[in-house]
Amino acid sequence: MVMMRLLALVLTLIHYKTADAEQVVLLDTTGEPTLDWTRYPYGPQANTPGWVEESFTNFQKGINWRSYVVCDVAYNNVNNWLWTPFIDRGVANRIYIEIKFTIRDCSLFPGNALSCKETFSLLYYEFDAATREPPPWDADRYKLIGRIAAGEGRFNSNSEVNINTEVKSIPVTKKGVYFAFRDQGACISLLAIKVYYITCPEVTINFAKFPATPTGKEITLIEQATGSCVPNAEIVGGTPTYLCKGDGKWTLPTGGCKCKAGFQPDVEKQTCNVCGPGMYKAEVGDENCLPCPGHSTGNDYGLSECRCNNGYYRAPTDPKNMSCTQPPSAPQNLTVNFVDQSTVALSWAPPDNLGGRTDTVYRIKCDACSLGLVQYNPHTDTFNDTRVTISGLNAVTTYRFQIFAENGVSFMRTEAPEYADVTVTTEALVASSITNVRVSSVMSSEITLAWDAPSAAGDGNDIENDLVETYEVRWFPRSDMDYSNASSLLTTDLFATITGLQQRTEYGLQVRAKTQRGWGAYSPVIFKTTGQVLNTAYVGDDEGIRLQLVAGSIVVVVVVLVVIIVFTVMFLRSRSNDECNKKQPSDCDTLEYRNGEVHHSLDNPPIVTTHTNVTTPLFTGISGSSRTYIDPHTYEDPNQAVREFAREIDASCITIEAIIGGGEFGDVCKGKLKTNGIDIDVAIKTLKAGSLDKARNDFLTEASIMGQFEHPNVIFLQGVVTKSNPVMIITEYMENGSLDTFLRANDGKFQVIQLVGMLRGIASGMQYLSEMNYVHRDLAARNVLVNSQLVCKIADFGLSREIESATEGAYTTRGGKIPVRWTAPEAIAFRKFTSASDVWSMGIVCWEVMSYGERPYWNWSNQDVIKSIEKGYRLPAPMDCPEAIYQLMLDCWQKERTHRPTFQSIVKTLDKLIRVPDTLRKIAQNRHLPPCLNPYFRQDLRHVSELPARESFFDYGLPDVILLQNYEMSQWLSQERFNLSSDFGSSDQTLFTYQGDTHTPSHTYTKRGAWVTFSNM
Repeated sequence: MVMMRLLALVLTLIHYKTADAEQVVLLDTTGEPTLDWTRYPYGPQANTPGWVEESFTNFQKGINWRSYVVCDVAYNNVNNWLWTPFIDRGVANRIYIEIKFTIRDCSLFPGNALSCKETFSLLYYEFDAATREPPPWDADRYKLIGRIAAGEGRFNSNSEVNINTEVKSIPVTKKGVYFAFRDQGACISLLAIKVYYITCPEVTINFAKFPATPTGKEITLIEQATGSCVPNAEIVGGTPTYLCKGDGKWTLPTGGCKCKAGFQPDVEKQTCNVCGPGMYKAEVGDENCLPCPGHSTGNDYGLSECRCNNGYYRAPTDPKNMSCTQPPSAPQNLTVNFVDQSTVALSWAPPDNLGGRTDTVYRIKCDACSLGLVQYNPHTDTFNDTRVTISGLNAVTTYRFQIFAENGVSFMRTEAPEYADVTVTTEALVASSITNVRVSSVMSSEITLAWDAPSAAGDGNDIENDLVETYEVRWFPRSDMDYSNASSLLTTDLFATITGLQQRTEYGLQVRAKTQRGWGAYSPVIFKTTGQVLNTAYVGDDEGIRLQLVAGSIVVVVVVLVVIIVFTVMFLRSRSNDECNKKQPSDCDTLEYRNGEVHHSLDNPPIVTTHTNVTTPLFTGISGSSRTYIDPHTYEDPNQAVREFAREIDASCITIEAIIGGGEFGDVCKGKLKTNGIDIDVAIKTLKAGSLDKARNDFLTEASIMGQFEHPNVIFLQGVVTKSNPVMIITEYMENGSLDTFLRANDGKFQVIQLVGMLRGIASGMQYLSEMNYVHRDLAARNVLVNSQLVCKIADFGLSREIESATEGAYTTRGGKIPVRWTAPEAIAFRKFTSASDVWSMGIVCWEVMSYGERPYWNWSNQDVIKSIEKGYRLPAPMDCPEAIYQLMLDCWQKERTHRPTFQSIVKTLDKLIRVPDTLRKIAQNRHLPPCLNPYFRQDLRHVSELPARESFFDYGLPDVILLQNYEMSQWLSQERFNLSSDFGSSDQTLFTYQGDTHTPSHTYTKRGAWVTFSNM
């Protein structure tokens, strides 16, 4: 069954991928024998010849087209118009026009051309109804599509004809459209015109047929089509829908249909085929027809179940794939186990034939039993036990008992049921009865009973018949009141000792007497528990003394133990307090974690009294509402983690509006989520069809991570769709996209206080994540999203997401890929990711924000970045960066991770700067780092002249590109003559020349920092 479903999925994907776009042609001049289009000017009064209809032939290519040509280059003020017929758009939303044309080179008309051009205009005019009048030719009433020039080249007398092809498209809303060609002095041949619109072709997928659907008005818009089930199928999982993209291709099918009961799917042909004779299909679904189960047949087509053979039945609750069954045969070996004046106990063996079922129960029928007086045990109408006790019967009465075996199909049989029966006569009622039954002693496993002899019955003339021959003592556990399981003993004495009892078990006890007349009635039941201490009225002197000694010993031992425990606890508590006072707070047993720091616990924590009267210390330093991040990878089944941390959303509540991007797993769309009757904007990440199980698990893991977070500066997960295809993650929609792209698009448009506010939001979100014990590992401006109110939110929790080295600077190690430019040195070297490594990344994000999305470390290679950071180099302050913010960056970039601030400290620092904006006025000076810290100046450049000649400074451990200040250059470049060329992309290069001990460059550069390239002269 699993293989069949996999095959169905593969065939569906193949069918899905082969559905290409189709063109619906509205006009094609290549198949017309004549055109006769409207022209202006036209006729004898025309100032210029204008457009002329003629044939274009190329017999080698089989071309014979009717075309229009114009070549009025010898005239001034040329204004030639050519209109297509009225083109009814039909159902089209966007119309395409394909033009095949040639243009002659103006060089062919030396001296003769007065207005030679090499372009023409394409215009259109929408109209709601076609008329017999020519279309209006006023240029102001037409919309210009574009000026068209030759793309493949022009031809002259010495070259072959180059046929150019131009395709344009326009959105249409009215009934139809005129296209117009306007010539203003070119030599043009319009060889062929084709007008068409694009549709997503008619397709059948998920057993739903979707009609050909025109694309939307704009190429980026999508059109939703609703499908109808193929014959013999019905909707399952929601109305089938399919999205038609602007390129005429289908995407993101949802919902679908499945074959009805009695029909099996043909996935390749997308049809539902009827089940043949001897086959059936019970339910709607993807399953194939199955052979009829045992003891059933099917002679017709399209059966949802097979008919049972004669003598066999199928219960309404039986599954359709279960074999037909029979009622059981009669019970075997019906036996009378016990009988007296009012009670009968019966037992039997199960039937020989259970009918192929496991739900056999038994029912007893007694014809002569009085209703309401007779009791049965078990007391239900039907029961599973193979024994029954009937009580409340009359003495010396004959009863016939019938035992029926029944199962789930017994009520369906038409013939009389089978049964086992037995006839029993109860014993005579004897007047002698036992009185004053009492317990004389109780031990752990034995009980001694005593009783009084029964008084004589009758008229006194039959004393011999009233003499007691024997007594029967009967006992049974109180938990089992079934007398058929009772044990008994016979005695001629007025007492009896019952041995072999279970300890501390309550037993029911009865006594009866037997005379010549028969057995008398049992005495009323008395209950007694073995091993319990009895009242002294029932216990002998020796036993009482022994019990008192035992009880006294136990009390003494308990009192001594309590005293020892109390003194031990008091001693340990006083010792613990003394030792804790002598230690550092981190050595004490009770530690209070507050704001990420360890503090000594309260000396005298308040006491809380619970309902059990137990006192418990209340540690107010730990919030009861704190949460801890749970790694979804600890779950064996990712679906279980999703169910626990994310809300399942019905796919019918989601509307996809446009595809706004693509990701590793599939498309990213903008859409609407209907919740509580309100539509809200959401972002929708979809899992592309055919994804492997690993991709699906990674996709669901990202949702499980997001679902655990709820903070105004962390992206909010609305929910997931996992019960239908495609699988989707629904998050809040962030209008301004990623932070780095947003900043680059708005370079220099924000005040410093606004940028600091963005940083404060990012830090607050990271503080929340760190307090949840979650390490992000990939904090960067590209992974921060911005909404319309400029609120920044942490995003991208896909731990297995691949990082592209070419775009994000990922450094590959054996453990995976690391974004080097944002990652702390210990994480690069040892893969040691902590909240402190996230703090390093926060410093890089600060630099990105203050530089408006500039790439950290510019175009340095990953190896250069790693070497430079290891040697102590740090990024310089961005332009106009406040000194306080740059100092915060440097704090985040401390090499020792224990010296870096916490996110809580970063939030407090940014709050102070926001509250006192004057602290942001002082701008950081982009000073060069001292030689002990800057890896590019580990050597003394004053001795560069003593080094042998090399191709570049890189041979001496110095990179070709370094960051300097112009006023500092002369301090190092004093021994030799160098060329320094500052490279600013498209900016002009500036040459600095140094000779001997000259400390002043021949030219100066006023920018605060420059990329300079060194080369020996």
